[in-house]
Amino acid sequence: MSAPAPAYENPGAQALTGRHRLRLWEPLPWLLALAFYFLFPRHLGFGTELLITVLFALSLDLALGYAGIVTLGHAAFFGAGAYTVGMLAHHGIWNEPITSLFAAAAVAAAIGFASGLVLLRTTGLTLLMLTLCTMALLEEAANLGHDWTGGFDGLTGITIPPLFGLFEFNPLFPKVQYLYILGVLLVCFVFVRTLVYSPFGQSLTGIRENTLRMHAVGAPVRTRLIVCYTISAAVAGVAGGLWAQANAYVNLSTLGLDRAATVLIILVLGGYGRLYGAFVGAVAYMVLAHFLSKLYPTAWQLGLGLMLVIIALFFRGGILGMGDVITNWLRKLRAPS
Repeated sequence: MSAPAPAYENPGAQALTGRHRLRLWEPLPWLLALAFYFLFPRHLGFGTELLITVLFALSLDLALGYAGIVTLGHAAFFGAGAYTVGMLAHHGIWNEPITSLFAAAAVAAAIGFASGLVLLRTTGLTLLMLTLCTMALLEEAANLGHDWTGGFDGLTGITIPPLFGLFEFNPLFPKVQYLYILGVLLVCFVFVRTLVYSPFGQSLTGIRENTLRMHAVGAPVRTRLIVCYTISAAVAGVAGGLWAQANAYVNLSTLGLDRAATVLIILVLGGYGRLYGAFVGAVAYMVLAHFLSKLYPTAWQLGLGLMLVIIALFFRGGILGMGDVITNWLRKLRAPS
């Protein structure tokens, strides 16, 4: 007869600790990102765009994948961050790269908090449409505020000083931008990973799975959703700020429906609620779009649409879910009959 577990041991906490441990394969995406820097020096512009997209998708994953907040207007926060960095630099107020990102995160978080107080009273289709309306309102505000935002033409010629006073930002040779963005992505990823495996993150998963039960146990559901939405907005603002710094301009495309829909497709493609789904989905979407647009310039979206339909129908967990299905199938084959 086994001895009872000590009273202070918490099996749930032990399981949480086990999930929080780094797995052997987790350094692989970061090693591949570093290898890309050395192996493809002529494609670092594409690489910077890919890393920014990964960060943007990661911010959406926090809201949609873990808290179950259905949104089609996440580009509002991306654009808010981009315009914050762009306006500060263009009007000569402040252009230091790292502190500008903090400003972008703060502005996006403020918009996320203010809109979340209203929007998160609703759910489902109503919430979806209201997030879309929020993005449209910000886009129109940017269009009308010509003196500050450049209106339809946007802000061009944004000057970013050398990083740490040493490393020049050169759009033609974006080596500094690539490593800088990779470093910011790593910091944000560690923060998000720690958050989703914390008790707060686990409560978000509980809200996503069964909101009524979380209400029944006394969890402050709406407060936690607003906090999650605000943090997600801040991360999206950092991604937008990086986009403005890397491209040296800002325009209305940062607030457009195309960007919001694209990041949602990327997350569904890679697998939401998995952290690394943002990485896999962004790589799959952007690499495939790059090659298909060269092969079939007039019909490249057909291939992307077909792949998305197949994954949505047969692999509900995205590409990472496809890996789970194959792994389970192989285990069944190896299992003794």
